[in-house]
Amino acid sequence: MKYIVIGPIVKAIFRPWIVGRTNIPASGPGILASNHLSVSDSVFLPLMIDRPMSFLAKSDYFTGKGIKGWATRMFMKATGQIAIDRTGGKASEDSLNTGLQVLGSGSLLGIYPEGTRSPDGKLYRGRTGLARMALEARVPVIPVVMVDTGAIMPIGRPVPRIGRVGMIIGEPLDFSRFAGMESDRYVLRSVTDEIMVALQRLGAQEYDDVYASTVKDRRPPS
Repeated sequence: MKYIVIGPIVKAIFRPWIVGRTNIPASGPGILASNHLSVSDSVFLPLMIDRPMSFLAKSDYFTGKGIKGWATRMFMKATGQIAIDRTGGKASEDSLNTGLQVLGSGSLLGIYPEGTRSPDGKLYRGRTGLARMALEARVPVIPVVMVDTGAIMPIGRPVPRIGRVGMIIGEPLDFSRFAGMESDRYVLRSVTDEIMVALQRLGAQEYDDVYASTVKDRRPPS
């Protein structure tokens, strides 16, 4: 859903820009695969496109305590976020099925293929769940690059700085040539890597072929 109340305010303050809006199909299901620099990515992208969309968001955002937890939960629900459990195993399968339900309804689904926010602004190795979902649902993948959202609201900052942000929408990627091959892990890795290459070319981010979560785990606690 659009942010009927806060949308105009957010646009006035941050003056977001968008390139390639027409690359998003006017109808039918599709996956918007975005780099992930900030929690605010899930705010600005839905705000700037012409169709409703949903994001798969980690369940932690929906289970916080106190006033802050309540506010976060209400915001996530109001902006079309869907809670998923990212602990792996059956939880991963449930997340896949949730995404397939959204796509099966003909809607747009937003996914961050890196699986977590970039700890340092680089683009990291993609997780193959996105590829499996795209092949099973037989939908196009539209690459999206968020620009400068990490500058206004980096990890750990609860309130965004005032600044201008943007997004670049690439041409849809068609993986119909791999129909019926969603169980082949080599195909899934190939599709995922193709998506990450498209993101890197759109945004010219430095790419590091390791998982962002691995980089975070290596860092000493602050």
